[in-house]
Amino acid sequence: MTIRNYTIITLALLSVLFVIPSASAQKKSGEEKSPETIKWMTFEEAVKLNNKKPKMIFVDIYTDWCGWCKKMDAETFTNPDVVAYMNKKYYAVKLNAEQKEPINFKEQVFVNANPEKPKSTHNLALALLKNEKLYPSYVILDKASDWTYKLKGYKAPEELIPILTFYGDESYLKMSWSEFIGANK
Repeated sequence: MTIRNYTIITLALLSVLFVIPSASAQKKSGEEKSPETIKWMTFEEAVKLNNKKPKMIFVDIYTDWCGWCKKMDAETFTNPDVVAYMNKKYYAVKLNAEQKEPINFKEQVFVNANPEKPKSTHNLALALLKNEKLYPSYVILDKASDWTYKLKGYKAPEELIPILTFYGDESYLKMSWSEFIGANK
């Protein structure tokens, strides 16, 4: 083999090494569009935004040890219909029921009374849940940041969407839940 043949083979191998990964990277980035996610925020951020541009507030009250909370995050809160509706109609809040940091809300400071104690519940979570410790739980606040509704336990997307719609479209101000369900069959 001559030097020229070695050069041609080397160039051919180098082009294969550089062209194929580049082409597959372009293909992946074009094909794998990252899915839209819920725009989660802190409680204080949601209330501040709500004061400027009123919307309903959806509060996901969870704990780090809760398996059903993780299932909601993995299945329901990644559902494209849930994500789209939540981002359109709500300020979405993740509230760790055991967080240690204080939260200011409606001219009151809420704290975790025993932050060093495991599974100690934050007073805002207790207030929103009406002293019921069940995770996951969800609270919907209206445009004035007033308590409107509490929902408990894991919900599949097809269970959650009608509830989000009932409150997000403010149908709850005009009709009962049973009227809403009857009208939307």
